[in-house]
Amino acid sequence: MKQLGQYAPPSHAVAHLSDPHLLGDDTLHFGAVDNVANLRAALDRLAAVRPAPQALVFTGDIADRADPEAYALVRSIVEPFAAGMGAVVVWTMGNHDERAPFARGLFDSDDAGFQDRVHDVDGLRIVALDTSVPGHHHGELEPAQLAWLADVLATPAEHGTLLAMHHPPLPLPMLRAAELIELHDQQALADVITGTDVRGILAGHLHLSTWSTFAGVPVSVTSASCYTSDPAPVDRFVSGVDTGQAFTMVHAYDDRLVHTLVPLERGTEVTHVGSEIAEALEGVPLEEAMALASSKTSPFNT
Repeated sequence: MKQLGQYAPPSHAVAHLSDPHLLGDDTLHFGAVDNVANLRAALDRLAAVRPAPQALVFTGDIADRADPEAYALVRSIVEPFAAGMGAVVVWTMGNHDERAPFARGLFDSDDAGFQDRVHDVDGLRIVALDTSVPGHHHGELEPAQLAWLADVLATPAEHGTLLAMHHPPLPLPMLRAAELIELHDQQALADVITGTDVRGILAGHLHLSTWSTFAGVPVSVTSASCYTSDPAPVDRFVSGVDTGQAFTMVHAYDDRLVHTLVPLERGTEVTHVGSEIAEALEGVPLEEAMALASSKTSPFNT
């Protein structure tokens, strides 16, 4: 792919998806939302992304009720799709997941302990952290997990580290109800990652997209693929709505991350530039291509 601007192509492309909440059968969530169809729609949109992602990161609530059938279903949908594009799948625990069926259904493992894992994606390290608390909806990282994470981060990765976790370590001004089930003792995590090669944190849980920083590290929370949280509801403490589902593309450059929100619903097209233009630009010197794109009187803009 030809470079068209000042920046070289990213070293890594990562698809960040969250909260599919699969039910394990064809039941509609709350009698209204087809979670399986929404997940398939996300993958359909993802299939058109170029360059194709090297990893698909799911930040929790894979299953709504931790049914074994739900884990089998999501695995049967996602893993063949990822294999077709040569991508790694990163599964992360959420508050609706339970460790034993999660481990058995997604990893063929009988280990029902902390579901913390390390993935190497062409030199980019992705650490999946299990912030779940059995029997509860808030999040925690136990001292043993933090010690394990510190040990992992003691050796820098070639392209740095992304943390994938369900509960985001950030303020929640537009979803105050989520403060009641937030990640506890966030300072303990900050103490571990400060001064390490952690360059980004990917999270879910909120069913809406938002961004912040934590311990100097960018945090990106992506929307859910099932239903979303209305950040400005009328006469509601919490309002779940069937609109605005999305995932986020994360592009890693040498010195920065770029996050792009991709809605699951394809909007109504009102204007376009055909793909033949992009193909034509491949054979044009960069300076000429930039002049054609910038000039208001060039064929490119008429």
